[in-house]
Amino acid sequence: MTTTEPSVTGPVAVVTGAASGLGAAVAAALRAGGRRVAGFDLRASSGVDLAVEVDVTDGGAVAAAVARVESELGPVEALVTAAGIYEMAPVTDIDDARWERMLRVNLSGTATVCAAVVPQMVARGRGGVVTISSDLGVGGSEGDVHYAASKGAIVGLTRALATEIDGTGVSVNSVAPGAADTPMLEADSPWRAADFLSTLPVRRLVRPDEIAAAAVFLLDLGTAMSGQIVSPNAGATI
Repeated sequence: MTTTEPSVTGPVAVVTGAASGLGAAVAAALRAGGRRVAGFDLRASSGVDLAVEVDVTDGGAVAAAVARVESELGPVEALVTAAGIYEMAPVTDIDDARWERMLRVNLSGTATVCAAVVPQMVARGRGGVVTISSDLGVGGSEGDVHYAASKGAIVGLTRALATEIDGTGVSVNSVAPGAADTPMLEADSPWRAADFLSTLPVRRLVRPDEIAAAAVFLLDLGTAMSGQIVSPNAGATI
């Protein structure tokens, strides 16, 4: 099922995970800046120009979704891969199913969408990609082994892809947020606990709009920056 609503004429962006949380914030920021946005999610995204319900781990479905975006909106010039899942678990509780699901959604989902979009950007000689990794993928954390592994792998993917297509007119960067105030964090999450928040200079979680602003910043820079990791994290890591 897809839905379409009119917007201004501007560069086309694809945002995965656009139905809620960080992805919705990124989509809103991109539209506010004059881009037309196609939202990819398992659920219908609101407030976008084209909403496509698609599983980002399904290569064939993603390729078809990208083809529809290019047919209905135009060439994709920006991609933000915000689709992802999160859970905490001690390493002793991470069985094969939990491990594979985390890496399939977070890592394979990112790689699949990049594979469907980036070659066309390279062929046209312009475009920008922002992956969403995580501070935990850089620094790790207790109880986050499978999540940190999936997000750390996205950091590696980002830097490798940026190197591979260097000089083509396409940039590839990553935003690695700290704990963010989105529905992904349960109300009783230790990241929401007062003892954690008290360690942050701003005494609160990162807002989705702050993370979205970092993604827009990287896209707006064009090829002036590529292969870099930006971490809006409320001062958790300085």
